[in-house]
Amino acid sequence: MNKLIVPFLLLFLASCDNNLLFDENSSIDNMSWAQNDVKSFNYQVDDTLQACNFYMNIRHTEDFAFSNLYVFLKTEFPNGEAARDTMEFILQEPDGKWKGSGAGSLRDNSIMFKQNLRFPLKGMYRFSFEQAMREPQLKGISEIGLRIEKFQNP
Repeated sequence: MNKLIVPFLLLFLASCDNNLLFDENSSIDNMSWAQNDVKSFNYQVDDTLQACNFYMNIRHTEDFAFSNLYVFLKTEFPNGEAARDTMEFILQEPDGKWKGSGAGSLRDNSIMFKQNLRFPLKGMYRFSFEQAMREPQLKGISEIGLRIEKFQNP
């Protein structure tokens, strides 16, 4: 009986997230994100027709001192051009309840920051995140990451 369950379970898990194109996280040393600690992710684009949703993955402790997180995002295009954005991610409800999921004091968030966008060029893109909270060391952040999914019409 176990011989039948394992392949079925593997097939089920593999099919759960067929919209996922990219999902990678980077650990923050000592759960303290330094202002000069830039986290970068490279993504190869071969399909410029596929619309995508972009998410920032944020893992933090409930000891994080802020209800939001400001981040600079630099996007480097295959042709050498670059764009820079400042983004705000709300991590806590007005009533003090933390957003996201988690167990114990860790909270996981995957927050959409761009929806239904297409890559303009084929080639390698580089996404670089830098904390923008005016704190030399931002305590309580343990990982940040980038997630890219296929856009699906509701």
